Amino acid sequence: MIRPWLRRFERRRSLIAAVLAALGVLSGYLALRPPTGPPVLVAARDLSPGPLRPGDLRTVPMPDPPDGALRTGATGRVLAAPMRRGEPLTDARLLDQVRLPPGMVATPVRISDPDAVGLISPGSRIGVLAAGDAQAASLVADDVTVLTIPAAEDDHGALVVLATTMPQAETLAGAQASGHLSITIKPT
Repeated sequence: MIRPWLRRFERRRSLIAAVLAALGVLSGYLALRPPTGPPVLVAARDLSPGPLRPGDLRTVPMPDPPDGALRTGATGRVLAAPMRRGEPLTDARLLDQVRLPPGMVATPVRISDPDAVGLISPGSRIGVLAAGDAQAASLVADDVTVLTIPAAEDDHGALVVLATTMPQAETLAGAQASGHLSITIKPT
């Protein structure tokens, strides 16, 4: 025997099913709608340090972007550290925004062994050794900080940008002109 209140709902079964289906569709839309917020630049793919090229970044709306997030104008600027795909670009990631301590300069040097450079990253502390054709290696800069490692475009070693004093920069330039440079890695 069917109770009277149950019989009343049995007659409206298709209406109840339609309302529940509409609620399901609305819930799905609310869960999958695109985020709103100001558009910011994010990495279109994993990026290595170096100059930013067209296609490296894309604009994405972000509800709560981090402080210093860039919205435009990054192409041609130099990325100081690696970025993962989808990570927002902030001003702190760009080499022209790196704050050098007073009395320090950014010094690019070419290290002979690119595989050794693969062991370091921006922020690493290293020593730089110089060796000529017939001379033993000697330490030319000690305890310097790696600012960035631009992407390698040739097989003549790897370029590394270091934070050095002006006398260290002069010594490194002379050593680079007369020999091959290698590195030692300081513990962190």
